[in-house]
Amino acid sequence: MKYSMMVVALAAAVAGCSSSATRDRLQIQNPTVLQNGFGTTQDQAAGAVTPQWIATYGGASNGSTLKDVQKRLNDLGAHKDNYFGYKAQCWLDAARAERAQRDGWGFVEEALHEAGRMTTALETSEGLDINNPDLRTTAAVRPDIWKQILAAKMSPDFPTCQAAQRLTACAEVGMMHAGHAAWTRNFEASQRIAAEVESGLPAIGAAFDACHVAPPPPLAARIPDKVTLQANAIFRFDQADLAGMLPAGRAKLDRLVADLKTVDDVTAIRIAGHADRLGDDQYNRLLSIRRAETVMRYLQDSGVTVPITAHGYGRSRPVVVCDERDHRALIDCLEPNRRVELDFERSTRAAALSPVPSRTSTN
Repeated sequence: MKYSMMVVALAAAVAGCSSSATRDRLQIQNPTVLQNGFGTTQDQAAGAVTPQWIATYGGASNGSTLKDVQKRLNDLGAHKDNYFGYKAQCWLDAARAERAQRDGWGFVEEALHEAGRMTTALETSEGLDINNPDLRTTAAVRPDIWKQILAAKMSPDFPTCQAAQRLTACAEVGMMHAGHAAWTRNFEASQRIAAEVESGLPAIGAAFDACHVAPPPPLAARIPDKVTLQANAIFRFDQADLAGMLPAGRAKLDRLVADLKTVDDVTAIRIAGHADRLGDDQYNRLLSIRRAETVMRYLQDSGVTVPITAHGYGRSRPVVVCDERDHRALIDCLEPNRRVELDFERSTRAAALSPVPSRTSTN
């Protein structure tokens, strides 16, 4: 592909056929783009091709370059799911669109170069630049739209909101694309592309709003009406104080404390200690109340603030009746009677909810 300074003049020659009203709406600041006819300047400031431009952008096959960069970008996988990867893809899409229109001004080469540069930066994690390039074949249009785009990039939420990054990156490329159409004096196409970008700006705000949505609070633990803890799983044999509490027993109570701190419908807790029928009745009753009181103090010391009462019932409220003759078998059979029960009183609001089954912990 060959480029010459004459392309600028040829583009300017068609400006008289373009609507001046459309051109004015684009708010073009570049005076050379506003010039009409073959008297338009053809110097470097006006966008004339230079040897440096040819060295940077010329000489490669657009078709093979587009396929190569697209493959490299795809190969990055999830590593491309960020502002730079999105922008590289939008540059590829812009190059593909102008190539289909047989654009011969150099924009295809510039767009492919930008896509390749960003892809290389992602591959190497070096050279990532959030700023937009100054391209020979583009002119600045619609500064009001650019102001909104730059405001989005300056948002403190921009680095963490992928949806906003994608929309903003493509809006920037879209405005560069519109700037190219204006540079070629195709003001109608420039206005159409800029209008498409403008219509998509509200989506950037919506993306930020979606990123701002707080995650749903964790589901509060539903405390059942009764929790039964097997005494043998909480306390060492024949012990009832804090020193005699098993590590597994502490862990069970810690989980219960954590659950209680996530609900607001428990208004009181009644703790009852129970023993089996083996041994002295008075001793078993004392052991059962000491265990209930130890559990009560553990909950209170762990930050449970609702009223708690503790009672000991010894052997008087068995849940199983056993008549095994073998002593070991009898001890095992009576295990359900050796327990600590916690009954939870609930507020009126909670009473209207579906009941939660009782829970027994044996391990």
